[in-house]
Amino acid sequence: MDLLEDLESLQFEYGIQEEDCSWLYLQGRSRGLVIKACAHATFFCKLLCNLRESLREKHTSRCLLTGLLADTPDDDDDDELKVGIIGGGHLGKQLACALLQLVPIPAENLRISTRRPEALDEFQKLGIQCFYHNPYLVNWANLVFLCCLPSQLPTICLEIQACLEKGCIVYSFAAAVPIARLKLLLNHTNILRPQYQCVEDFVNIWGANKEITAALQDPATLQTTCPYSSAGGIILNIKWLEGVFYAILNICTAKDMPHLQVLQHLNELFLSVHFEDCGKDGASCPKFQLGDFVNQVYTKNLSQKRPFPWFDLTAVQLKETPFSQQLSTSTALQDHLTLLYCDSFGISLTKKQQPVVSTGSPSQ
Repeated sequence: MDLLEDLESLQFEYGIQEEDCSWLYLQGRSRGLVIKACAHATFFCKLLCNLRESLREKHTSRCLLTGLLADTPDDDDDDELKVGIIGGGHLGKQLACALLQLVPIPAENLRISTRRPEALDEFQKLGIQCFYHNPYLVNWANLVFLCCLPSQLPTICLEIQACLEKGCIVYSFAAAVPIARLKLLLNHTNILRPQYQCVEDFVNIWGANKEITAALQDPATLQTTCPYSSAGGIILNIKWLEGVFYAILNICTAKDMPHLQVLQHLNELFLSVHFEDCGKDGASCPKFQLGDFVNQVYTKNLSQKRPFPWFDLTAVQLKETPFSQQLSTSTALQDHLTLLYCDSFGISLTKKQQPVVSTGSPSQ
């Protein structure tokens, strides 16, 4: 097969009429969209895993200091990230590979529901449960990725809406279905939906033959997927990143965690990686404050021991929030988040290597 790899007659472009060659850029754009989608989903899962691990460690430390036993039984796995994927097509399979290899999520914590589970034999051999039962999947998972066709969404949402726990995060890749519509279909507000804007003139830097997981381990390709990067002709609406922050706040609120403790976790989770020219111990770096996430009126009435309120993630991604201006205008915060993003994939980055910043424009 290696002898045939570069054979012209086996290339995708072979046989395409000259007048149709102008559309070949769509192939690169499609691949770029899948790479970016898998990269951002992987980053989100990394953050959730790190958060849960941090919460677990701090809980154990408190128990040791107070001489108390943990108040959860040994077999309680509520603190583990359990990921469900609805849809076993191209995107679903690529996402599963990325989560397994790059987060990494243990096989027993990943399940796939698809109409053709027999076509996922390679995943089943790895220990991943593959079946066709969407309600069962949603009832088990605390993070659900929708990797299905837009035409299938109404039926799927009707199947799963009664099984969705309040804290379960639904992450939709169905670009044709707006988040407001998803909220109605699911009767649920804990939804994330990345939005990508494509520009017409771009250089195809996404490659053609590498697996998605391999592409995300290539420093040059990975940097193009940074949330603030406009390279490759595909721009992420930064409201997605805002939704990520508020999703993490909701996880902490579900655990009834005081807001001051939550802010400490946010600073440790998002701002723990610094550039070489940052001040000693990051003293000059940005720090999250209560007023960054809630309005001034709420801030005045929030006692130290109270948790954050529960946030509607669909509203966060559609409207301006107290955090919107901070996230879009603070270059120091953007730099640190970009550095964190690359560092989470094992890629070192200096300020000179920062990608071109683009905030994207909201799409209703």
